[in-house]
Amino acid sequence: MNVAELLIESYSRVPDEAARVLDGLDESALTYRPDAEANSIAWLIWHLARGQDAQVADVAGTEQAWTADGWAARMGLPFDASETGFGQTSAQVAQIRVGAEDLLGYLDDVHHRSIEFLATLAEEDLDRVVDDAWDPPVTLGVRLVSIVGDDLQHLGQAAYVRGLIERM
Repeated sequence: MNVAELLIESYSRVPDEAARVLDGLDESALTYRPDAEANSIAWLIWHLARGQDAQVADVAGTEQAWTADGWAARMGLPFDASETGFGQTSAQVAQIRVGAEDLLGYLDDVHHRSIEFLATLAEEDLDRVVDDAWDPPVTLGVRLVSIVGDDLQHLGQAAYVRGLIERM
């Protein structure tokens, strides 16, 4: 297995697990929050897709699916198109009211774009510095692992919230 295949395998777990978490959920379940400061399943899935979209597009030098493929307009969220959810307030989290079909559609679009980029990578590409604002500077390899790690953490959170809903 080469580095591109390994990354593709890792990233491919995200939409598969998201589909399992979202399966059969209605708006009430998608927007349920265990308390006023908690994130909903809809927000978690939207945020993980937005984070992957923004960060992979940045390192790939491409436009984000969010704007290029019309997802920002389709979902009609009351945020600037550059918003990814990072640092949002509880009130902003509550504004994410998106159906499972749109969440999965957007995530699938992001996934396909990510896979296209990942398929081009060779081992030596992973050492390229993509963010020198950190000490040490962030390499492409570190960024790509960070993205999928964040996505998997948010999927675990969404699965936990789904479990709470199922036990109610």
